[in-house]
Amino acid sequence: MNTPIYLDYAATTPTAPEAVEAMLPYLTQSGLFANPASTQHCLGEAAESAVERARTQIAELIGAHAKDFIFTSGATESNNLAIKGIALTYRDRGRHIITSAIEHKSVLDTCKYLESEGFSVTYLSPNREGMINTKDLLNAVTDETIMVTIMHVNNETGVIQPIEQIADALADTNLFFHVDAAQSAGKLAIDLSKTPIDLLSISAHKFYGPKGIGGLYVRNRKKTRLTPMMHGGGQEHNLRPGTLASHQIAGMANAFKIAHENLSNDFEHCRQLKRTLINSLHRIEGVTLNGGQTHTLPNILNVSFDNVGSDSLIIALRDRLAIASGSACNSGAIEASYVLRAMAIEGDRLYGAVRISFGRYTTEAEILNAGDAIISEVTRLRELALT
Repeated sequence: MNTPIYLDYAATTPTAPEAVEAMLPYLTQSGLFANPASTQHCLGEAAESAVERARTQIAELIGAHAKDFIFTSGATESNNLAIKGIALTYRDRGRHIITSAIEHKSVLDTCKYLESEGFSVTYLSPNREGMINTKDLLNAVTDETIMVTIMHVNNETGVIQPIEQIADALADTNLFFHVDAAQSAGKLAIDLSKTPIDLLSISAHKFYGPKGIGGLYVRNRKKTRLTPMMHGGGQEHNLRPGTLASHQIAGMANAFKIAHENLSNDFEHCRQLKRTLINSLHRIEGVTLNGGQTHTLPNILNVSFDNVGSDSLIIALRDRLAIASGSACNSGAIEASYVLRAMAIEGDRLYGAVRISFGRYTTEAEILNAGDAIISEVTRLRELALT
């Protein structure tokens, strides 16, 4: 069987060869394999130094101080630590959180859990373009509000939320502002020295790094205090105990560095691929793009096909194309997107929506072949529906 064309970059990216190479010394008996916490001997010290160099490198690329960056297993853990950590620490100040209805499940499910613990949560609805309105957010603030959590880029539509505007609007309040930057880190420039965000989550496997490693930025830990979710050996300022995965950290740092060196090239490459794919798909009727196309990352395209269910199309193409109907965190189920539903998209447009996402290693030839395959199957499925 031929390998399907991979068009699910929003779910995970291939690990960059340079990142893999950077990890290898930490997996062999070169000395760097040692536990970074074992600083009683020189091998542990060498591993610790390597981890701290990686921490500094990652932090500097987002305009942060190394001391404010904590390694986690990825954005899901970071989101949990940020939201629960703030809620549990400051619940005496208030028990109200503001988020949006289009957040990643790791945010939505965390907020649902907190509701079961006596917190109240406001879920802001986006407009039909998928954008959150800053005025709506500010109008939702009450005397009980302690935190706002809004994603930077939506993982299903690619729409970029106005986090700089939100951060500025909240700057003179005592509210904590958390941003899930899983889809934007390594694809958009983030400068925390200029944007007053209190907590920010990133995940390495979204920017060509290894799976199982990510981080949480916490601005000024004396002011932004978190209740830890785990307890153990005291690593990462007692906020995230456990032996640091130095090989994954090295791979993450290298991948992030390469991503920042290629921000413009990767963006333009994906912009051209998206234009090619849209032009290809518009050779047939009944094609609708979901989400605004102005403020969006170009590597994600959410598109609906009239009279064709997304489940039928994905299954028909599964041996040729790797595409999805939405987030990869829904137990592998093909189901209608809660993100599009929150955008007031219903009917055939909702149930016929698929997410096509691509990246650095996607070629124009693959996009053209993908367009041909999609058109062929959409046409066939429509004809079947008429018989």
